[in-house]
Amino acid sequence: MCRVLIAQLVQLEREEGIMSDNPYEDYQLDTLAVRAGQIRSAEGEHSEPIFLTSSYVFENAAAAAARFSGDEPGNIYSRFTNPTVRTFEQRLAALEGGERCVATASGMSAIYATCAGILKQGDHIVSSRSIFGSTVILFNNFLAKFGIEISYVDQTDVDSWKQAIKDNTRLLFLETPSNPLTDIADIRALATLAHEHDCLLAVDNCFCTPALQKPLDLGADIVIHSATKYLDGQGRCMGGAVVGSEAVVGQDVFAFLRTAGPTMSPFNAWVFLKGLETLGLRMDRHCQSALALASWLEQQGNVERVWYPGLASHEQHDLAVKQMSGFGGIVSFEVKGGKEAAWKLIDATKLLSITANLGDTKTTITHPATTTHGRLTPEERLQAGISDGLVRISVGLEDIIDIKNDLATSL
Repeated sequence: MCRVLIAQLVQLEREEGIMSDNPYEDYQLDTLAVRAGQIRSAEGEHSEPIFLTSSYVFENAAAAAARFSGDEPGNIYSRFTNPTVRTFEQRLAALEGGERCVATASGMSAIYATCAGILKQGDHIVSSRSIFGSTVILFNNFLAKFGIEISYVDQTDVDSWKQAIKDNTRLLFLETPSNPLTDIADIRALATLAHEHDCLLAVDNCFCTPALQKPLDLGADIVIHSATKYLDGQGRCMGGAVVGSEAVVGQDVFAFLRTAGPTMSPFNAWVFLKGLETLGLRMDRHCQSALALASWLEQQGNVERVWYPGLASHEQHDLAVKQMSGFGGIVSFEVKGGKEAAWKLIDATKLLSITANLGDTKTTITHPATTTHGRLTPEERLQAGISDGLVRISVGLEDIIDIKNDLATSL
């Protein structure tokens, strides 16, 4: 009981700013993935509890007023304060090396919350054109409607980013590796460029997770996740997260979440906590199998080209080696014969799951031009390099022999 009370006191002191030291700075990633953020209740539970409650009881009217005004830390309403969600937020912030994390209902809501929290009418975004199709739709169809300008550039060309920056540019946005062609952006170079022009750099780290890449350590200001993918790792729940500084994420992004409410559910947060416990183990296996599959695909006669950062043939392989500790689980390749050949290959698989989700223990296969990027115009797909013959595989945890055999039959 004494340990519980001390832990709760320490937590209050951190929330009030009395303690500024990072309590997790001496631990390695695999330890953080299991331990960070947990504060046991008076029940002494070993596994993190799920707090399924919409509201919280205050000791008296004055205490309620103090909580709502921000004069006193503590739970108010689960739209923006929930102990289970907070544990997930603190754990992911520790893994990414950020001061603050805000958890959201999905990866797309994490991107929207970031933009809505830090941008205003008349601001300008410079974005990589090599991003998820739904992100392009969000930028073009919704942010533009509210008077926010968007320019798209070649992700790998730093000069094109520099030329696109205007006086009203506020945010540089990218995902690296990109979806689905695994283009690698130079995070450190783009962070330097952003800060020279008083901009923020936001990096979607969904494909790598902090197990393979730490954008904040490379100078980025904001890291965005679809927790639905590798953070969960088993395709169970929807969720997203934004990680960064207390000033940007803890104030601006959190303010939007508190009011607009794209909130992560406590149950989903608990599932993601369990997923994080095996993150390092899973990512190691994803990387090993994906490299083996990519190398094998390069030898197949019906395959025109393979995209995987771990291959020496990848255009940004050297940069990937420099800023990533592993190359991820996504392999994309183009088959000869266009859409007809790609669909025939996909339909002939027996083991692989035909679904657009990724980051699962189960290997998934999809046709980006008609699924993840299907809402883009043909011109937009062409600019992003999404051909009709492109196939994307998220390599799971099955035996790599069985994955190859399933594709061998199809090819």
